Amino acid sequence: MGGGDDLDDAFKWLCERADGGDFLILRARGDDDYNPYVNGLCKLNSVATLVIPDRESAQDPRVADIIHQAEAVFIAGGDQSRYINFWQGTGLQKALNENLAVGKPIGGTSAGLAVLGQFLYSAQGDAEDDPDLTSLQALADPYFARVTVRRDFVKIPILRDTLTDTHFKARDRMGRTLVFLSRIVQDGWSTQPKEIAVDQKTAVLVEPSGEALVVGSSVVYFLRVTKAPATCQPKTPLTLRDVSVVRVAAGGRFNIATWTGKGDAYSLSVEKGVVTSTQAGGGIY
Repeated sequence: MGGGDDLDDAFKWLCERADGGDFLILRARGDDDYNPYVNGLCKLNSVATLVIPDRESAQDPRVADIIHQAEAVFIAGGDQSRYINFWQGTGLQKALNENLAVGKPIGGTSAGLAVLGQFLYSAQGDAEDDPDLTSLQALADPYFARVTVRRDFVKIPILRDTLTDTHFKARDRMGRTLVFLSRIVQDGWSTQPKEIAVDQKTAVLVEPSGEALVVGSSVVYFLRVTKAPATCQPKTPLTLRDVSVVRVAAGGRFNIATWTGKGDAYSLSVEKGVVTSTQAGGGIY
């Protein structure tokens, strides 16, 4: 889910894949307010929330045991830098990946979605009074200190080589995500990275086969880099050409395994930090 209001349909879908078992919500701060909401939607053996606010907690063997017992895990929104700082390299991360290796489903919203792709924006360096890295900042300098792309927090085979992003259109994140994709290529992590960019109040429901259904009230963007960036250097505006985009509205489908689907197809380029589009009217969204 791309953030904003939670979607009943998305939670019901994940609950179904828990097959009536134990449903676990993970977060780095907050409380258990998801518990009554999920209990009201789903018939499950149990619904529980673990708040894991530091590395010491993430290393507690009891946390790994609880994750192993869960039939489905959902990562709440918040601040993904906490998930990376507190959970990466711990028993919690290991347990999540062990669940995924045996086919247990996982979901997340906002920050919880941002950490599900192989590649992610870790939000390192974001300040409480200035929480968003803007597209303008990133496009002007792809190596700006707050352009912090990380990889391999969780290992979901269908999302290999893929970046996941959230609140997408609502917070004007197209420019900065083109920078993230450029950095992935420039830094040698992938030659043709892809992205699933989800707007607010919208979700993508992905089957193991790669078949995905978009639900909610907005759209999802499926992007793929086709060429290496022409210019991706420190303190120099980005130049990147011919990024393919498929925009899929609620009710639409896209196959992530074959990277094909029905939607509005167009391409984007960046010339010296300015994003251009092949869409009629030049709109980038």
